[in-house]
Amino acid sequence: MSFTIVKEATPRLNRSELAVPGSSPKFFEKAAKGDADVIFLDLEDAVAPDDKPQARKNIIQALNDIDWRGNGKTMSVRINGLDTHYMYRDVVDVVEQAGHNLDLIMIPKIGTPGDVYALDMLVTQIEQAKGIKHRIGFELIIETALGMANINEIAKASPRLESLHFGVADYSASTRARTTNIGGANANYGVLTEANADGARDYHWGDQWHYALSRMVVAARANGLRPIDGPFGDFSDGDGFRAQAHRSAALGCEGKWAIHPSQVALANEVMSPSEADVSKARRILEAMEQAQKEGKGAVTMDGKLIDIASIRQAEGIVAKADQISRR
Repeated sequence: MSFTIVKEATPRLNRSELAVPGSSPKFFEKAAKGDADVIFLDLEDAVAPDDKPQARKNIIQALNDIDWRGNGKTMSVRINGLDTHYMYRDVVDVVEQAGHNLDLIMIPKIGTPGDVYALDMLVTQIEQAKGIKHRIGFELIIETALGMANINEIAKASPRLESLHFGVADYSASTRARTTNIGGANANYGVLTEANADGARDYHWGDQWHYALSRMVVAARANGLRPIDGPFGDFSDGDGFRAQAHRSAALGCEGKWAIHPSQVALANEVMSPSEADVSKARRILEAMEQAQKEGKGAVTMDGKLIDIASIRQAEGIVAKADQISRR
């Protein structure tokens, strides 16, 4: 390992992150009793401008009155963007009046490290003034070309940072991508194979978001943060959601948004290690423990080499399984 040690953010189970509009309090109790690991009560895109003041009041009341933590939830609030006049009141009112019951603040459309600095300063002052003992963490949505261009600096901008999220819809708009899907595949993003002997050619779809998501994962992991994939808009397409989530997990994401309750179980399923993976990981740890007792640095198991790197992989899987079992 490098002499520079990466400090991990506050450990939280973050397989699924359910979006709940602050203007729809009828959904709050159901969300609290559901299976999502993290819930973000939304003040931004899901709330019409005229409804934002009341949504803010709804969220404050819900944070204070509903037993979210008793139901094992991590609670977040998505505030409005720094370029709006709603943002400062979102932060001041929510943190002053309900900060004791708030774990995270989700900040949309982060563009520069200075955006994080501004929110950090404001939240720090409120915490001190109100005697809030725990440190409220930050979730940052990378959803603009500017944010992606500055992602490495953004990812180290504050000790409050816990996770980076890929906001595919606004990222599409920012980069002027030719798509109207939210997080899905794009039939126009593909390649033709060379012609075979009969002159026929196959067309292979690609993953339009691979680069952006992979870059976000690297920036997050390099700074001890959780990388989380954002929304999949077609909540009637469970197979499509599952496929996108599997690709995100393969790249290193810890979780995925659920914009509908039906997506929570899918996210939890994909982002949890399978029983077979956990069993194999435990066998690897047992085999390596025995190898170390015998003075060996590597050993074979099921005809494959396992070494110190295998231990780190196995430890990660077992730790995740243990975290899930404690939920």
